[in-house]
Amino acid sequence: MSETAGSKFQGLGKKIIHKFTTKDGLLGDYDYAYLFTPKIPFMKGEAKIQPFFSLDSHMPVILALILGLQHALSMLAGVVTPPLIISGVANLPEDVSQYLVSSALIISGILSSIQITRFHIYKTPYYVGTGLLSVVGTSFATITIVSKAIPMMYANGECPVDAEGNSLPCPDGYGAILGTAIVCSLLEIALSFMPAKILQKVFPPIVTGPVVLLIGLSLIESGFKNWIGGSSCVDSICPSESAPHPLPYGSAEFVGLGFLVYVTIIICEKWGSPIMRSCAVICGLLVGCIVAAACNYFDRSGIDAAPVATFIWVHTFKLTIYGPAVLPMLAVFIVLMMEAIGDITATSDVSRLEVEGKLYESRIQGGVLADGLNGMLAGLMTMTPVSTFAQNNGVISITKCANRTAGYCCCFFLIVMGIFSKFAAALVAIPKAVLGGMTTFLFTSVAVSGFCIIATCPLSRRDRFVLTCSLALGFGATLVDTWFSGVFTYSGDNRGLSGFLDAIQLLCETGYAISGIVGVVLNLFIPQEIDDSDHISELEFVLSHNSSSPTDSAGPVEETKKSVEEK
Repeated sequence: MSETAGSKFQGLGKKIIHKFTTKDGLLGDYDYAYLFTPKIPFMKGEAKIQPFFSLDSHMPVILALILGLQHALSMLAGVVTPPLIISGVANLPEDVSQYLVSSALIISGILSSIQITRFHIYKTPYYVGTGLLSVVGTSFATITIVSKAIPMMYANGECPVDAEGNSLPCPDGYGAILGTAIVCSLLEIALSFMPAKILQKVFPPIVTGPVVLLIGLSLIESGFKNWIGGSSCVDSICPSESAPHPLPYGSAEFVGLGFLVYVTIIICEKWGSPIMRSCAVICGLLVGCIVAAACNYFDRSGIDAAPVATFIWVHTFKLTIYGPAVLPMLAVFIVLMMEAIGDITATSDVSRLEVEGKLYESRIQGGVLADGLNGMLAGLMTMTPVSTFAQNNGVISITKCANRTAGYCCCFFLIVMGIFSKFAAALVAIPKAVLGGMTTFLFTSVAVSGFCIIATCPLSRRDRFVLTCSLALGFGATLVDTWFSGVFTYSGDNRGLSGFLDAIQLLCETGYAISGIVGVVLNLFIPQEIDDSDHISELEFVLSHNSSSPTDSAGPVEETKKSVEEK
């Protein structure tokens, strides 16, 4: 070993010893009470300025563990919701549902570490990962495809039904979704090598905003159905006569349980401590579970039967490609790419890093490439595509911690939660009404994110026209999801033609997919125009904001007049 390498190794050893054996290394001088002190009503608290922990700055071990757990809790609901809903659509057995929840947590922890670490591709200018505190979890966008494709598989005989026509478990259908996602992830991987400016031109906010909005809108229905009892009730009794506390669909008790979760989330946001505010959804879920357990809504049989520990590949699925789902799945990965770009920009901003320039564009490229690779790896590890999560940016903003150490601690907690399968079994056993109160809030936040993306555009007359055209079909297909089912009437034996027609039907009946396609085409086809009203409003804006000081306003007004004339 060379002298330089030896000295570096000794220096690293001293840092590790200092970190775990001294008060400064373990606790530091952070005000821990700040994280756990709620806002007491009618009392004014002192404003406290907390230190900011940058990307690679020194951070106490205990604080890193606490904030890592906070990140894990803030994303927990978003990670476990898609496998819970997807397993229900495919009628998978309870042990398989528990496995999918555990796998989602483990996979999110492993794949988040890839985004956080940032690997350089040898002898190229390209990277894998952002190098930021960017965490990933299972994407909500896949739920819409599964809720359309799996019933189509049952109708076509690709998923089994019993003699009475009841749907049986369809693990092969889930495997087809995984295989399709693995292949379609190649699109996002390829797009990651395109310049960021070209991507933003082809997929601007006026295109991606409506897509995200419609994804949230299509999911709210499933969340609200669970809120009032669930979508798998037997003879209008939820969940069935054999349940510990069966009730008719839409009973006041179900509505009250979901509403309790909803109100708890609002209370945490209003008066909760910083750590409660960032985990408000989990706090609401916890309160709902406590009340549901006290009132005998829980079925413990699944929890008792679950193994102590599990890992990925305990259950496997036959990977195939389901042709009709290819086009919608390609749309999903385009959405995930644009979502990743927006989330990486937001993470850079709250981390007090540059949001333009070569380093920023390199983070975008690495983040999108990691997003595509993670989608492929997730499928190989038995999970649907993952996406870069946005809610953790709120945790960074509240705690003023953008340190990657906290991110690695978050990955550790996610993996531990996933390995202990009793935890996943408890999540699977949550009553539908409690789960619905939480998921309705989460899905609505997805729709609000779409509104926020659209709001970043100035919305000229041409933009409003493009937006109207894309939302017209998107809203229609979402609200009337069988509108295209009677267009094709082919019933022959040509499976290739039948699959092609099914693909078109699935695409047209998936609101966000048809909206995204129409938006991309019209955005490139219709040129941007600035009409006289835009000129006048721009000039009036400058005049109104400079009317108090004529001498100072001369410069900007003249510049605005000049820009208007040039336009």
